[in-house]
Amino acid sequence: MGDQITSTPGDHPAPTAPATTPRFPGDGAVPPIPDTGTIDADAATIYNYHRMRMPLFPPSSSQHCATAIFCLCSLDIRVAHRAAELYLTGHGAYLIFSGNVGALTAGRFTAPEAEVFAAVARDVYEIPAHAILVEPAATNTGENVRFTRALLASRGIFIKRFTLVQKPYMERRTFATFVKQWPSSSDSSDEVDFCVTSPQLEWDEYPDAENPKELVTSIMVGDLVRIRDYPAKGFQIPQEIPEEVWQAAERLIAAGYTAHLPN
Repeated sequence: MGDQITSTPGDHPAPTAPATTPRFPGDGAVPPIPDTGTIDADAATIYNYHRMRMPLFPPSSSQHCATAIFCLCSLDIRVAHRAAELYLTGHGAYLIFSGNVGALTAGRFTAPEAEVFAAVARDVYEIPAHAILVEPAATNTGENVRFTRALLASRGIFIKRFTLVQKPYMERRTFATFVKQWPSSSDSSDEVDFCVTSPQLEWDEYPDAENPKELVTSIMVGDLVRIRDYPAKGFQIPQEIPEEVWQAAERLIAAGYTAHLPN
């Protein structure tokens, strides 16, 4: 689950261009407002930057007890399906869902995101209840990590290998946050391995009725700014951002995709 962001569930019309200089933490002149084709190409550039395409760990037929699939929940129910499918193909002994209700799921879900996602695993995929862990309190990515660590410790469960599951455009932020927020010590027994994955969808396949292109584009731009700014706040590790990705974001902000920039 990402940071709580102000949005009204429902229709998300294409944004209008801002009347003032875009609120983007960069230098230089405001770029010209792009046309529709450029907007889509720029959105694809940012989507592909966020999506890390890390390889999965090999599945285990024995589902070793020190492995887990850790699903960070959100408005995109397809992430629950991806996590459940990974469990069924032997990528973890436990299936963890973390997330409370956020600004984008209030009114869509009648329960915390983690409970909604867990219901998909139980009811659609018939995954046994004993394999599912639900953390229903986290309201941002850092809390997803810290609260899940606390839940596992309270159950006496010690995981050595995680497969993190997120939206495609949240892979990089999840990676950077997990590295920073998962508690570590000098004891090598505390070390964990992990990878990040998501529903296997290219940019032109990703938007749907529940995740409209205009909304997703605004969120991706906001998350790019967070990837730049959050290391200084201690929330995640630094990530290199190529110049062409920044330029794409600046053009999108000039076009009005500013609804989910951090305050």
